[in-house]
Amino acid sequence: MLESTKESLKLEAMKRVVGLIARGKNASELFPAVVKNVASKNIELKKLVYVYLVRYAEEQQDLALLSISTFQRALKDPNQLIRASALRVLSSIRVPIIVPIMMLAIKEAATDLSPYVRKTAAHAIQKLYSLDPDQKEHLVEVIEKLLKDKSTLVAGSVVMAFEEVCPERIDLIHKNYRKLCNLLMDVEEWGQVVIINMLTRYARTQFVSPWRQDGVFEENSEKAFYDSDEEKKEGAAQTKPYVMDPDHRLLLRNTKPLLQSRNTAVVMSVAQLYWHLAPKHEVSVVTKSLVRLLRSHREVQYVVLQNIATMSIQRKGMFEPFMKSFYVRSTDATHIKTLKLEILTNLANEANISTILREFQTYVKSQDKAFAAATIQAIGRCATNISEITDACLNGLVLLLSNRDETVVAESVVVIKKLLQTQPSQHSDIIKHMAKLRVPVPMARASILWLIGEYCEHVPRIAPDVLRKMAKTFTSEEDIVKLQTVNLAAKLYLTNSKQTKLLTQYILNLGKYDQNYDIRDRTRFIRQLIVPNEKSGALSKYARRILLAPKPAPVLQSAFKDRDRFQLGTLSHTLNSKATGYLELSDWPDVAPDQSVRNVEVAKEWAPGVSKTKPAKSDDDKFYSDSGEEEEAEGSDSGSSSGGSEDSSDSSSGGKLWARMCARGRFMSLNSSSSEVIHVVHCFCLSRLFPVQVSSPVFVPVRPHELLHRMTGKGLAAQYHFPRQPCIYGDHMVSVQLTFNNHGDHALEDIHISEKTSTGQSIHCFRPIERLEPEASVTVSVGVDFNDSTQAASFQLCSKTERFSVSIQPAVGELLLPVTMTEQDFSREQGKLVGMNESSATITMAPETVSSQPVSKKVVSVANVGVVPSGQDNVFAAKLVSSGTLVLVCVVQKDSSAQLTVNTERTVVGSMLLRELQTALSSAP
Repeated sequence: MLESTKESLKLEAMKRVVGLIARGKNASELFPAVVKNVASKNIELKKLVYVYLVRYAEEQQDLALLSISTFQRALKDPNQLIRASALRVLSSIRVPIIVPIMMLAIKEAATDLSPYVRKTAAHAIQKLYSLDPDQKEHLVEVIEKLLKDKSTLVAGSVVMAFEEVCPERIDLIHKNYRKLCNLLMDVEEWGQVVIINMLTRYARTQFVSPWRQDGVFEENSEKAFYDSDEEKKEGAAQTKPYVMDPDHRLLLRNTKPLLQSRNTAVVMSVAQLYWHLAPKHEVSVVTKSLVRLLRSHREVQYVVLQNIATMSIQRKGMFEPFMKSFYVRSTDATHIKTLKLEILTNLANEANISTILREFQTYVKSQDKAFAAATIQAIGRCATNISEITDACLNGLVLLLSNRDETVVAESVVVIKKLLQTQPSQHSDIIKHMAKLRVPVPMARASILWLIGEYCEHVPRIAPDVLRKMAKTFTSEEDIVKLQTVNLAAKLYLTNSKQTKLLTQYILNLGKYDQNYDIRDRTRFIRQLIVPNEKSGALSKYARRILLAPKPAPVLQSAFKDRDRFQLGTLSHTLNSKATGYLELSDWPDVAPDQSVRNVEVAKEWAPGVSKTKPAKSDDDKFYSDSGEEEEAEGSDSGSSSGGSEDSSDSSSGGKLWARMCARGRFMSLNSSSSEVIHVVHCFCLSRLFPVQVSSPVFVPVRPHELLHRMTGKGLAAQYHFPRQPCIYGDHMVSVQLTFNNHGDHALEDIHISEKTSTGQSIHCFRPIERLEPEASVTVSVGVDFNDSTQAASFQLCSKTERFSVSIQPAVGELLLPVTMTEQDFSREQGKLVGMNESSATITMAPETVSSQPVSKKVVSVANVGVVPSGQDNVFAAKLVSSGTLVLVCVVQKDSSAQLTVNTERTVVGSMLLRELQTALSSAP
């Protein structure tokens, strides 16, 4: 079928081959037949061939090399998917001889118009670097170029390439730091994880520690950010308290919403970022998100619980309110149970220990022997850490010595041995009780023997008898028991030689001929140490001090105590060992590096003659006067005359306007926020490059939406609608009109909006309504910056006595403002917004919607767009309110069907608008 002359048969064959690969079957024998179809003109067939070649190009290198010319031609293909697939196959051929060809292809793909191809180029960088590390310098140049890319599709891939090729080149991140922080919300989930981990390492090198006692953590620190004079005060670094860097705060603020991500890796990445970077009082914001992940799969639970175990050692208060979430379930696997047990032990304190011990009593009865043993160890740790319950825990463990389960008894003996070392004189009865036990587990028997030997003075009658019994079974005991028997014999020889001298000699003779060389060596050493003879040296004089020296009580510590040396969420932390490729977090710098390295000079590119404008005058009224404009214009002309006469009249007038704005200091003052500066520069550049003007909207009937029902509002009802007018409060805000009605029987006072929103959008509030009489209504206007997103703006609507949580949900069409342009301008701009920036669909229109008037009427009813004069097609243009990005809509009718196309850089907005227009045009009017 692969060698058939019919394209349909070849396509069917390739689908079957790819299906075999997906099921894990080996299809490498078909490589010669598949590679012949790489030059096919059928797009679908070519895509499947490339999928196959990516899988087997590394194994069949010789055959793949024969098709390199075809891959090079495909790099120029008009279809972005073919270009990207060709580059992917080319980078999968692991042959050093084609490194120059791969390098050239990557450089060309890095400048491709399609962000998907640029993303593939970033992936190819890592493959080329692993093949030929000598290409690092050239690859770093490509990475530096791709880091400046503004597409969210490229960001994650290029940061991954940066981490693989040149993670030490922190200087490449400086200028792109704020852009990466702001793009983080829109990047794909895999890219979010990579970027967050990279920014964590970056922040540890560029900001000072926020864990200082004199910290000030207000977010509104723009004044300190722009006012460079404050940094130049003598001795300021030593005397003034810590103030968080605005870029440090930007990172924390932009990652916090990702705690609500559906992807567990993203949530874990944000959690580790807050753990390593946030002030101590802010780290607790990650607690609920981490606890939420415990409802996920077993593998996810394992990783999350390991990280929580590390956190809970240092910050018990974070997880103590959620202690019940760590109770063990019967369906949990053993390793999950053990981790939950570890966390509960870490969270134990005087207040909750009674609850935890009741829970542990249940766990000890578990049929899972390993878990029951781990529970006994946890009880011992709690008894060690909390002295008030040591006696109660000891009594409980002694009761377990009568348990039928040998594992439980053995573990109890081991734990009791450790606890008795803290206060042996008070618990001689327990030692006597343990001496009478017949425990078959070697570790437990060895622990009992060690206890009797160490505290033989407290049980002088029982110890010799225990030694006698052990001498009978010495040859059949395990090695660890034999060693402790020899030690017991030596200690009793020194303290009670009259009763145990012969027994000790007998045991030493048995050990002298034992099969284990450790026991033979120990026996010879003990004999020379305790039994005096002619060959004995000076060491025998100190035998009692050596063998009977007081031993310090063991410290029962968590197994996760030393894991904080690894970054949370990494493979090294999970394995508790440094894995290949692990990048350590650096310590906080004592003095913060210069923060100006992250400043991006936006204005210089657009106004080369600004530096020669006249200084601003004190009389601001002249800014709008004719004389003032003439003076500024003259200054501008004289300043730019040396630059040449190739500028057009439009550009020169734009330069004069820019010069006047900068000279007056209206927009570029040090007190202005960075977002305002960038917004002005964006609008100025847009006006020079493309003359877009906002037009008046087409009239459509008002469609009110309910904001607050009168039953919920206790008599206060509220509705909102979008008047589709430019907002008077700001160019980047959407105008919204609110109508309040009082359906109650008493007047409402002080109706206003809370300043804070729960979703982060900025809202320009209306003036408080002092009084609203019964059955009266009032309409007010507010401005909302939705940030070009359909996420609802939630806030609190307040009266004098009540507070109501409400939200304004915008349709995607209400985020637009209509603009005017000619048909030629529309075609030119549409030609720039192709590929990933274009969304299209073919729809079947209702018979009543075939005429042109209903088409434009329906489009305008869905979206606030302007009609572009056109000969045949229905063409519409608008811009997004917040960013000013163009949105172009074209409806081409063909009998009863129509081709609907939406072009915009914001692909999410484009796809949402396409769906709404498709629904509206398919339905009857």
